[in-house]
Amino acid sequence: MTTMSRLGELLVRRGQIEAAHLERAMSEQRNHGGALASHLVKLGFIDEDALLSYLQKEYRLPVVDPSNLDIPPEVLGLVPAAMAQKHHLIPVNLVRSTLTIAMADPSNLVAINEVKFLTGYDVKIAVAGASAIQRALDRYYDAAANYDQMLNELGESGDVQLVHGEEEVNLQDLERATEEAPVVRLVNALLTDAIKKRASDIHIEPYEKMLRVRFRMDGVLYEIMQPPVKLKNAITSRVKVMASLDIAERRMPQDGRIKMKLGNNREMDFRVSVLPTIFGEKVVLRLLDKSNLQLDMTKLGFEEKALADFKDAIYRPHGMVLVTGPTGSGKTTTLYSALAELNKTASNISTAEDPVEFNLVGINQVQMHEEIGLTFAASLRAFLRQDPDIIMVGEIRDFETAEIGVKAALTGHLVLSTLHTNDAPSTINRLLNMGVEPFLVASSINLIMAQRLVRVICGSCREEAPMTPEALLEIGAPVEMAEHMTCHRGVGCGNCNGTGYKGRLALYEVMPMSDPIRDAVIAGASTAEVKRTAIATGMSTLRRSGLNKIAEGVTTVEEVLRITMPDSQAG
Repeated sequence: MTTMSRLGELLVRRGQIEAAHLERAMSEQRNHGGALASHLVKLGFIDEDALLSYLQKEYRLPVVDPSNLDIPPEVLGLVPAAMAQKHHLIPVNLVRSTLTIAMADPSNLVAINEVKFLTGYDVKIAVAGASAIQRALDRYYDAAANYDQMLNELGESGDVQLVHGEEEVNLQDLERATEEAPVVRLVNALLTDAIKKRASDIHIEPYEKMLRVRFRMDGVLYEIMQPPVKLKNAITSRVKVMASLDIAERRMPQDGRIKMKLGNNREMDFRVSVLPTIFGEKVVLRLLDKSNLQLDMTKLGFEEKALADFKDAIYRPHGMVLVTGPTGSGKTTTLYSALAELNKTASNISTAEDPVEFNLVGINQVQMHEEIGLTFAASLRAFLRQDPDIIMVGEIRDFETAEIGVKAALTGHLVLSTLHTNDAPSTINRLLNMGVEPFLVASSINLIMAQRLVRVICGSCREEAPMTPEALLEIGAPVEMAEHMTCHRGVGCGNCNGTGYKGRLALYEVMPMSDPIRDAVIAGASTAEVKRTAIATGMSTLRRSGLNKIAEGVTTVEEVLRITMPDSQAG
């Protein structure tokens, strides 16, 4: 028997199939290609689950389902599509010098040796069902092939060499290029690929000699592809057409929105921003997936006391609750989760947002238009004439908005808003610097909360990462925590795109306005003094919240150091 039928020979010897069945399956394999295991299952000679179970025991190998893994493009690129299809295998993970491949037939030494020779890596085998491998091949290599195929098809049509800068562009050529099937398919493929990979943003960036596409996944940018630079105008214009923007205007920034209908009545919104650069227009698409919007407060990352304090503040009949942090730290999600909690028939809730990211049923949401005078301050004034109970203002940017918000909070309304400050205590100083009187700040605010997002260690490749108590003490861990803390990290696997992280959680620094803090504010205390008072009255800082998440095995030391400052400097 040939090497290719070793698996069949073994199955016959162990009494799993009959010799006649093997001959028939091998005949099918010779005629149609594919894996022997696939034909044995398809012909009904053996059940796929039974075959997997048998191979796992016989070869003592792990079983995986590659069709459910997020395999990084750089791992897929190690094995050409033709070889993967020929031997019915798929690379799933690369850790240091070891490449893991999923195979339906682990006895196929020819295939294993070919992969070893081609890649130069040590090869580790995992067993997978033939149908799961076929689904993965269709999903990954077809998508990659589609990108290549689309770019090849564009060929000459991409030669509409549309120039940047002040030179004239042939608008008819541009309109024609945006309607060409390969350009349409390429852009559609980028959008659907971003959804599959759970990306939050797509960046399409033109440079002098290259065009780059990157996806932001779990807060970090990864390069996905480099289409030929000659396609930059066709691709950009296609996105602008989809977002109902002006393709003739290439010197001014533009903003728009794309709505895509997916299966199962699911919709995906893309917020589109186009920015003119010296080599063409840079396009950034923000993915807004309502089905992924986490509105359950208990799943956002709150510690028990912090959640209790936050809920207590938002359930008060009036006052101000402020959420602070940099752009992309999850402030909007936290506010939406608070609004979802408060969204009852008995409450009139209005929000002023720029932009409105998600539509929430039962809440009156207003989109800002500064060019016509519809600002946060103007909206706040209008809300106060609309018999409101709860008001959410997207951001307090100036004295006027801050003043109206404070007055609304003092006259029987609950006001939720955000600011850009480093931590909770420094928010008070920001309001004072805007011109709000200390006694108004002290009496109107219920609670201030700072937050950051940390990446969560992937559950599939999590392992212990020893750290000395001295190192933990150095980053701010208390002695009793440092002595007993076990740190973890993600090695990187197919399930997390080789990053070691999957998903994100928030760290919270929750500062209720207790009487000692109010007294400190009225007395003109510095930010550092307010912070000391807050810690003395039970506030857990961002760094301490991060250390707690490390101790729970949720995130890594590197991740906490990346996004939080030491408590001595955070103020």
